[in-house]
Amino acid sequence: MKEVVLNLGQKSFPISVPDSTEILSMGKAPLLFNPEEKIYDALANPIDSLPLKSLVRKKLQENPDANAVVVISDNTRPVPSSGKSGILYPVVDEIVKAGLHASRIRLLVATGTHRPMKEEELKRMLDSRIFGLGVEIINHDSRNPDDLISVGKTELGGDILLNRFYVESDLKILTGLVESHFMAGVSGGRKSICPGLLAEDSIYVLHSGPVLASPNARDLVIEGNPVHDEALRVAKMAGCDMIVNATLDSKYRLTGVFAGDLESAHLAAFEKLKSYAAIPVTKKFDLVIGHTGFVGVNHYQAAKGAMACLPLLKQEGFCILSGYHTDPDPIGSTNYKKMMRLLGEKGSEKFIDAILSPGWSFVPDQWEAQMWAKVFQKIPMENLIYCSFDIPEESFTRIPGRDARTIIPEANDLQELVEQSIDWVYKKLSLSLGQEPLIAFLADGPYGIPFEER
Repeated sequence: MKEVVLNLGQKSFPISVPDSTEILSMGKAPLLFNPEEKIYDALANPIDSLPLKSLVRKKLQENPDANAVVVISDNTRPVPSSGKSGILYPVVDEIVKAGLHASRIRLLVATGTHRPMKEEELKRMLDSRIFGLGVEIINHDSRNPDDLISVGKTELGGDILLNRFYVESDLKILTGLVESHFMAGVSGGRKSICPGLLAEDSIYVLHSGPVLASPNARDLVIEGNPVHDEALRVAKMAGCDMIVNATLDSKYRLTGVFAGDLESAHLAAFEKLKSYAAIPVTKKFDLVIGHTGFVGVNHYQAAKGAMACLPLLKQEGFCILSGYHTDPDPIGSTNYKKMMRLLGEKGSEKFIDAILSPGWSFVPDQWEAQMWAKVFQKIPMENLIYCSFDIPEESFTRIPGRDARTIIPEANDLQELVEQSIDWVYKKLSLSLGQEPLIAFLADGPYGIPFEER
């Protein structure tokens, strides 16, 4: 046996895996030295844009009472928002230094359809200097009609309702992280607006069954990706003066800061990320050991970890997925639970047929169930071994997959549960195959992406 590290973001521990296990990791990326200096430099020398201070001064010339909105991600993303690598404080600092008072700056949390962040969570996540400035911090609410305003329609149809505070602000800045995304190719850039600031009803178009059925709606693909294309259309309609996006390595350390134009700065960040996050797929495996990483605050988000394993899996193979779920509800919304139960009852093929049928009425959060269905089109539901102590055991009667605790009832902690699950699957496969199974450990979970050109 050999030892590897299972890094679940807020919990990390070593596990033993068979000696033959192939360890698949993202490539090494040079770190940014003197990161705070590099962040300020990016704001002063952005890509295809005026410097941030110049943008602020221009807005103040047009309107001395101008206000600003700075969009931030919620805590499902490991955005560097504090310390010397924090991208947020330099943005606010530059805006204030350019003459716009802190009382006219609003930080807007792009929650999409996620729950609002609590004050104590914001204080843990953000740079403490932010709170000393006196800027207002609010959560986007995708279900409050008073906070939403129409910006028109797009090619996919439907009225696009966006956060009113964003649309009506004079200066619009997007901050965020560019990491792999299993639907939109990568996060960051346009995603801070769409779906980050969309009304729940408007998100339906972006996450509809036919859109997500596209083979290009996957990790590390933006060309021809309908989710990316629609998000960019909506973001352009809403307007954006500058993005400030970061890229990180597997240990969440800063590898790049990309400030500037909505499209070109985001493209530069995407190319940087793909250069080291893509893992070439050279073979398929009988067992893939993955995890949900930092983003896996609940089962809903865990789909990202499962989808990262998918390109490596043989047909009818096994996947062991582990997660540390810190959300108040470790599964997800009521709609998500409803859709996952439907997936379990119908099976992947009939579920996909149902949500693609013309008479289907869209259900919020069906998109995540659709991504799980893609996993179960390749492996049987019982071949997904789910390792977590955070989800109540009785809940696995309503969500597809096999609770590892039914296989290893004597396990006392997550480390033991994962290790014994690996041993159980290894023995089962060795017996059925008549030889040692091919095993891969996806060290970076949903961040290092096994990538196949199509």
